[in-house]
Amino acid sequence: MAEKRRPTAPVAGASEARRASPARGLATESEEEFLRQAGVTSMLRAALLKVLEARPDEPLPFLAHYFDNLGLRSPANGGAGEPPGLLLLQQQRIGRALWHLRLAHHSQRTAFNNNVSVAYECLSASGRKKRPGLDGRTYSELLKRICRDGEAPEEIVSPLLQKIQCRDHEAVPFDIFRYGMLTCFVLLEFVARADALYEVLDDSGQADRRVCQAVLDTLEGALLAGDFEAPSRYLEAGSQLGPDCLALAMDRALLARKSNSAMLRDEFLEKAASLFIAKVRPVG
Repeated sequence: MAEKRRPTAPVAGASEARRASPARGLATESEEEFLRQAGVTSMLRAALLKVLEARPDEPLPFLAHYFDNLGLRSPANGGAGEPPGLLLLQQQRIGRALWHLRLAHHSQRTAFNNNVSVAYECLSASGRKKRPGLDGRTYSELLKRICRDGEAPEEIVSPLLQKIQCRDHEAVPFDIFRYGMLTCFVLLEFVARADALYEVLDDSGQADRRVCQAVLDTLEGALLAGDFEAPSRYLEAGSQLGPDCLALAMDRALLARKSNSAMLRDEFLEKAASLFIAKVRPVG
């Protein structure tokens, strides 16, 4: 006779595990939904994108600084507590705007434009007694901070600011804001390249005036020959000056029968910057 098989006893805890499995799925789903609705998911995604754009040497401190500077971006936070003077709040916003503007070089157009948009939002956030928008006073202060932090001489900065500043109570649209930020950063790089060029011309602590002027004339010719609409393209004119072109200009200068004297670094940089500023379109 065939032996009757006894029903197998259920394994202890199996039914509980089956019952708990859907619960775990619901819990996971609800956790993900919570993070999404709270904006945490999008915030972390944006932070990781910033890391990929900037590619800092130390990503973790970069992220910590990023989240620390995220505080005053929303209008709801704009006038929280409103300290005894709006100057403190304005300086905090300018500091955060500067941090975002420096995340990417202006040659990285997409990343730089995104950071300019974030900086504009930082400065446009409204408090309880202030309408949203960016005024000329804050915009001009940011321009000065960029140039001052870049250690540009006042003699160079002042003529530029006269062309790209707005009136204190004038509303500054985003296009003007972006143009001003880009122009300042490009000027700083232009002056840095001019300074490096002077180092090449400087022989034993004295740069020959004839040679310096020949180089400046060649640079001016390159700038005038091109129809450059964007400030970033002014740098291309300098890069078009090849070694042969500069060598010929320097040889002609040395062969000229003129009294020899030295041109100081400050004078050379000021003259080079004036060539750049002459090409800048006024915002008015």
